[in-house]
Order: sequence, then C-alpha cells, then structure tokens
Amino acid sequence: MSEDNKEELEFIAVALQITCTGVNFCSDRKSAQEVMSKKIAGISGYTTTAVNFLNFFYGAPVRLVLLPEFSVSGFPMKESPAEWRDKAAFHYDGPEYEALGKIAQDNNIFLAGNAYEIDPNFPDMYFQTCYIIGPSGDVILRYRRLTSTFEPTPHDVWDKYLDIYGLDGVFPVARTEIGNLAMIASEEVLYPEISRCHVMRGAEVILHPTSEVGSSQWTYKDTCRRARAIENMAYVIAANTANFEGMPIPPYTCSGMSKIVDYLGNILVEASQGGESMSANAVIDIGALRRTRRRRGMSNVLSRQAYDLFAESYAGAEFHQANSLLNNGEVMDIPEKDFFKARQEQNIERLVKAGLL
Repeated sequence: MSEDNKEELEFIAVALQITCTGVNFCSDRKSAQEVMSKKIAGISGYTTTAVNFLNFFYGAPVRLVLLPEFSVSGFPMKESPAEWRDKAAFHYDGPEYEALGKIAQDNNIFLAGNAYEIDPNFPDMYFQTCYIIGPSGDVILRYRRLTSTFEPTPHDVWDKYLDIYGLDGVFPVARTEIGNLAMIASEEVLYPEISRCHVMRGAEVILHPTSEVGSSQWTYKDTCRRARAIENMAYVIAANTANFEGMPIPPYTCSGMSKIVDYLGNILVEASQGGESMSANAVIDIGALRRTRRRRGMSNVLSRQAYDLFAESYAGAEFHQANSLLNNGEVMDIPEKDFFKARQEQNIERLVKAGLL
C-alpha cells in the first residue's frame, strides 16, 4: 500500500454516547417533531465539537460518528403500532434525515444511527432502521433490524421484501473511501449469522447502535461484541445510550459500554458510565485490517471458513418462521404485542415437540 493511500485508510471514529430522548409523552406528530428537531440540533453541536477537537488532538480526520439506538425518538411503550408509526417514525424524505444529512455534510463525515422508519414500499408498517449518511448528506445505507421481540421486521414480510430488495438489500454494505461499512442493531450482536452475512459481502467495520444495560460486570452483549470482531476479523464500533429523558425509565439504566473493538478483539477505548461522552474514539486503520485479512496462517480464520459445510443444516432448520405478517402476499396491519408473544410461544411448543428444545 502506497503512502498516498495510507492516509485515507486511517481515520478517527467516534461512538457518541448521548441521551436517548423519548417522544412517548408527546400527543401528536407535531409535538414529537419538535422534540426530535431539538435533539438533532444537540447532536449537531456535539458532532461539530468532536470533529474539531479530535482533529486537533490526533492530527487525523474524524470521518465516522455513530449515534446510539433510537436516540432521537426513544422506543414505543404504551403506544399502539399505528400510533408509534404516525408519531415517531422517520419518513424517507422527512426533516429528520434532512437535518442529520446537514450534520454529515457540514463536518465531512459519515454519520450513522438508528431510528424507526416508514418504508414507502410498506407504508402501513415501520421498521427499525440503521442508517449511514455520507458526507454528501445523502443516506447511503439502510439496514432493517431482522430480529425483534415485539415489532415487525423484514423477515415477517420476507417474500415481498426479498422481491423488492434482494439479499444484498437485506445485508447491505456501504463501500466507501474509508472502508466497507455495515450495521447491526442492539441485541443483534447476539446473533453471529447477521454480522457474518455482512462480512460475507465485504464488511470491514460493523457499526452497532445499541441501548443496553451498562455494568462494570460481565455482560453477554459486551462479550459478543468482542466475539463478532474476532470471528469476522472486523472492527466493531458500539454507541450506547448515556441516559433517558422524556420516558418513564430511570435515567441511567443504560449508560457506558460505548466502545471500539479492533479486528483482533482488543478493546481500544470505552466510555464510562454516568453521562454523555465523546470519549469512545480511536484511530481506525483499515489498511492494517486488510493486510491482516490477506496474510496466510492459522490466525486468518475468515479465509479458512467453509460456509458450505453449514448451508444444508441452516436451510433445513425451521425455528422462527418467515412471512407471519403476509396474508396471500398482502401485508397485514402491524399487530399488537400479544401477537408476537403468542408467535414465540408457538415456536417453542413446536420445537419442543420436535425434540429440538
């Protein structure tokens, strides 16, 4: 790799640990948008400060800023699916993306985050969406969360979703001048197949917006972050919630845990619990990652993985079934939580009868 290329393959990434501001107490879309607009303005200030300060401190450019899970709106609690869609979900061409795009454009960064979003192809639904906005201000990647306990996912409308987006749209990878970027949401770090399917498509950096319990003790999600980095020889960057406001949740239930893990599983940096922080920042060296992935030896687990060994077992396993929100090819209304509870109970009962649980 020439010196001319080396600089663009090294950059600063920031996992911005900020407060999750909920719109749960808002009565309608107008009041919710006021809350979300104010929150995005705060993100703009934090981002500009991080970019300018860290550029000065490191002498290298900040090119990537990651926000926590659903930090602009919070998540639905007592709201019905229709109420939450109408009150809190982003629209493709809505003011929230426009304002976030301006942050990315003004700071020449890739800005990544997570929000509830209405897809024009599924206008009566919403998906929890991880997004990356490029320095142009445009959204360059949308990844829809594939596992959820009480909310719709692409798997629930699988046949139609695949017809529209294909598998590369299910597991999108943004090939950019700072490397190949992919995203997973929150608890999806527990599912190794999701990160692996991104890496199969060339991902080098896995961005993980999350809102999880912070602890100085061992946590399963934190262990899995390091596992996903090691087995995929990829950077994992996680931004966690700092605290909650505008929601009936104790403020610091989720705090800390924002961190950057390198492709060997080493924790490069971690923000502490107790508040908002830009401390989770580090130099990302994509050139070093690529050299490691291209080196012969036992440690290069990615090049030695034989996926076809497992294809038949996966194809023949029916644990969680697809298309539960499609009826004769038509998308159903998003059901209440009781539907999702009953669906999981039925899955467990079926698997017990089959001797698999």
